[in-house]
Amino acid sequence: MSRAADRLKVVLNHLDRSHGAVRASFTSAQNVSYHHPHALQYTFDMDVLTPEQRIAYEENGFILIRKLVSDEDIEKFRKEFERISKREVKVPGLLIMKDVSIAKSEFVEGEKAVTKLQDFQEDPELFRYCTLPQILNYVKCFTGPNIMAMHTMLINKPPDTGKKTSRHPMHQDLHYFPFRPADRIVCAWTAMEKVHRGNGCLVVLPGSHHGTLQEHDYPEWEGGVNKMYHGVRNYAPDHPRVHLEMEKGDTVFFHPLLIHGSGMNQTKGFRKAISCHYASSDCYYIDVNGTTQENISNEVKELAAKKYGADTVTFQDTWALRGRLVQGERTSM
Repeated sequence: MSRAADRLKVVLNHLDRSHGAVRASFTSAQNVSYHHPHALQYTFDMDVLTPEQRIAYEENGFILIRKLVSDEDIEKFRKEFERISKREVKVPGLLIMKDVSIAKSEFVEGEKAVTKLQDFQEDPELFRYCTLPQILNYVKCFTGPNIMAMHTMLINKPPDTGKKTSRHPMHQDLHYFPFRPADRIVCAWTAMEKVHRGNGCLVVLPGSHHGTLQEHDYPEWEGGVNKMYHGVRNYAPDHPRVHLEMEKGDTVFFHPLLIHGSGMNQTKGFRKAISCHYASSDCYYIDVNGTTQENISNEVKELAAKKYGADTVTFQDTWALRGRLVQGERTSM
């Protein structure tokens, strides 16, 4: 532990020189209680993360925690997914997504036709994932004590139909979010079964969170691309990659600027994972008009107009509707 402590001191000294008082203006403006005189840029000292874990997140933009969610909870989430897929329960605001290559097929039914449940915040059982104490215990290290659950997904990556549409292009999650600062946002992504290269595990570019938000658009894939699966237009293909192979219950926490995606599911089974993006309630909304996020903003507003029949809903409104306080106080968001 002494070696890790020495390394932590080196990193802290480096940050003090290169970043000054990291995020000092943000913490003082919000008058939050978790200000730390020598805080790392991306984490707070909450006596949860070890020095090694804090350094790993600082350098790589992600940390993997093994067996964080119990088999019992995962099976409950799986059963709720099946109920929703079979239309046994209807969830307000829930978006049920299908793979572009099977979306119009009348021969694919039930859970086999569903590739993703998005925005399940109104489903008590699935949303319970976002409130699990062991998840929030880690989340507060990235967001601070005031925690909003902003974006929820249960992913059911299908066996690839041969058109490679089960891939998810390399992207940065911040592209979808009109709120900042990025360093107070984190995703928790939990494997609901063994996830490996064969069934399309997450692929990450370590250290890419140190960059800026890049331009995103639909990749020009011959077999088609799923709705809203935008990808980074220009990223270094020679950047070292890490394939995050995970066991059931393993959870990865990662920064919204981390470039990541997933490969094809080359097995005959479905690869399930459940996730939630969290943000500090001290975060604030921004105007994305005239920025690289304008394309996703327009797409989301068009979808909201069809879904809610309201043309006046803004990109920021769609996120305010989804956000739910899960710990602490709702201060700004």
